[in-house]
Amino acid sequence: MFFEFARMIVEKLSNVNLVTLGLLFLTALGSAVVAYWRTVEHKSLRDFFDFAFPAEVILHPSARADVLFWVTKRAIMPFLLIPAGVTFVAAVGYGTHQAIGWLLDIQAPLDGPAGPVTIVIFTATMLIAYDISYYLYHVAQHHFPFLWELHKVHHSAEVMVGITKDRVHPLDDLMNRIWDGVIPGICFGIWSLIALDPVEIAIFGINVYVIRNILMMDFVRHTHFKISFGRLNNIILCPHWHQVHHSIDPRHYDKNFGLLFSFWDRLFGTQFVPDPDEDLKFGLIDRDVRDYQSLFGLYILPLKKMGGHVARLFQRRLDVIAQPQDRSPS
Repeated sequence: MFFEFARMIVEKLSNVNLVTLGLLFLTALGSAVVAYWRTVEHKSLRDFFDFAFPAEVILHPSARADVLFWVTKRAIMPFLLIPAGVTFVAAVGYGTHQAIGWLLDIQAPLDGPAGPVTIVIFTATMLIAYDISYYLYHVAQHHFPFLWELHKVHHSAEVMVGITKDRVHPLDDLMNRIWDGVIPGICFGIWSLIALDPVEIAIFGINVYVIRNILMMDFVRHTHFKISFGRLNNIILCPHWHQVHHSIDPRHYDKNFGLLFSFWDRLFGTQFVPDPDEDLKFGLIDRDVRDYQSLFGLYILPLKKMGGHVARLFQRRLDVIAQPQDRSPS
């Protein structure tokens, strides 16, 4: 069951790539038109292209680093990150299925073929499971120095060009997928026990993946387009609110951690609502921020800094052990 489930998920993911890319392009184009229309008073086709592809953004060293990083990561994703993510989710899901099934003496889904109501509830619960999983890991990335050294790669972008969404260190991606295997994996396991068979989970699980990618507009929110959803901002995190998360303004530090839903930030006190026309400056305040605008800085430098954290932690432990014990006379 476990290997069959993992294989089906990987096959389905490869089949939806073209559809996802098409939707991504249409969403980005539509967002550029909307942002241009509400921002520029005197409109023309030339002005639209200048607005959508400003030279100071497209030609920035950070944008060039994004392109190089994106190209090299495309070679890694199919062979490491996607299979790894599926494997961890499938493993935890299978373990949950087996454990709960053994405790409750359930060997097969309790219901027949999934109906529309079951599919809707499954999709909603899995979207929530993935989102709270991401929120918790994202908060940890900002609060634990070991994780922050990896996550700094994403925040080192000084301009946002869409593919900045993939400016994530492969090890950070891998660790995120391992963590994703916990909460979503448990939910998959429960669903496989109470209502869905492995084939249905593979199919409907891909639907969850596609819906999440469409709603969160990950490409658009890593651009300079200030897109807001109006009242829907109270539920869905709009691109402009996520752009605040990348801002170097101290007011914006550790704000708007959410991926798809905005209510986690409101619930846990990490929400910041920007002014509709508020301009943002992106990047890091670190003195070595420019060191992250090369492939060495994006791939190797974070590992070196992580190694430094580990070495210092190990040294502190040795110093504690080496300290003479206080032996007071008895």
